Amino acid sequence: MEAQRSGEVNDPARNRFRRTILWRMEVPQPVVNMADVAQRAGVGMATVSRALSGAYGVSESTRRRIRDIAEEMGYVVHPEASRLARGATGRVAVLLSHASQWFFGAVIEGIERELRRAEVDVLLYQVPDADARHGFFRDLPTRRKVDAVIVVGMPVDDAERRALEALRVQIVSVSGQLTTFPFVRIDDIEASRQAAAHLLSLGHRRIAMIEAVPPSIPEWFIDIGRSDGFRAALSAAGAPLDPALTVRIPWDIEAAALAMGGLLSLPEPPTAVYAHSDELALAAVRTIRRAGLRVPEDISVIGIDGHPLAALTDLTTIAQPAAHQGATAARMTLALLAGQPVDRAVTVPTMLVPRRSTAPPK
Repeated sequence: MEAQRSGEVNDPARNRFRRTILWRMEVPQPVVNMADVAQRAGVGMATVSRALSGAYGVSESTRRRIRDIAEEMGYVVHPEASRLARGATGRVAVLLSHASQWFFGAVIEGIERELRRAEVDVLLYQVPDADARHGFFRDLPTRRKVDAVIVVGMPVDDAERRALEALRVQIVSVSGQLTTFPFVRIDDIEASRQAAAHLLSLGHRRIAMIEAVPPSIPEWFIDIGRSDGFRAALSAAGAPLDPALTVRIPWDIEAAALAMGGLLSLPEPPTAVYAHSDELALAAVRTIRRAGLRVPEDISVIGIDGHPLAALTDLTTIAQPAAHQGATAARMTLALLAGQPVDRAVTVPTMLVPRRSTAPPK
């Protein structure tokens, strides 16, 4: 009667079966892991990981066979393993040519601030020349994995783009490049047009341009828009486009100083100089003053950026919000990683800031 009250049926064979089931429930069973599935399927663990996460590189027949084996063996993908298989590392790489230049530093500041709030780590990669840039893309698969790459102030060619896409990472560009992937930039054509328009409005007609090409990307003129808008504005105003007044240099302060010396040595020097950046413009100002000339009384100078030194030195500039561009790119990256829609082409405005380095010509 006691056995019946406890719910046990007075059947020896049935009771032995019940006790066996209870024992199996109490004793921990062997845990099936990914290695077990890989051994049964006769493939590597990486193939199992890709097959179960839906990643590229596995044929559909192999994917189905591995999933069937995993289901048969009772293998359950751990949420953390699944997250890692999808590439959710919590890290974003930032690729740039020169961290020491103000613009790049300001962009990094904006990127880091936004990603830190989201508890995402930033890995900084500086590629000062073309070989270093190509090496980054070649070695990226063997580096620490990242979820996204933010490329600052340089292009990504087709081969490099394919390398990133093969790693299934998001790509965002900051400054300069119109791309097939999301980007944040200023309108360089409009910025250079603003610079030319300011000098033209003061009465200048013989205007020189210091045109810079980054040494890390000699095959690509990152700021060609800064030349096109300038030339278009001069042409529209009927100002002469004297080839001798355009000097193309590497993006380097000392090169800009030497270029200004060459312009001053012309039989008919310019009355105004437009440089592709504030740093280059300040190098030109130094050369002008060392030559015993005055800015702006003898020669006017204008740059682009809104560098903090522009305010300290009274340099007229076309200001751009560099840190804001970095923060915008970071928010765009976070949205892409979350699978949210984004505005894939963001252009931020620039603004003329007139100061004491520009004035009407003599």
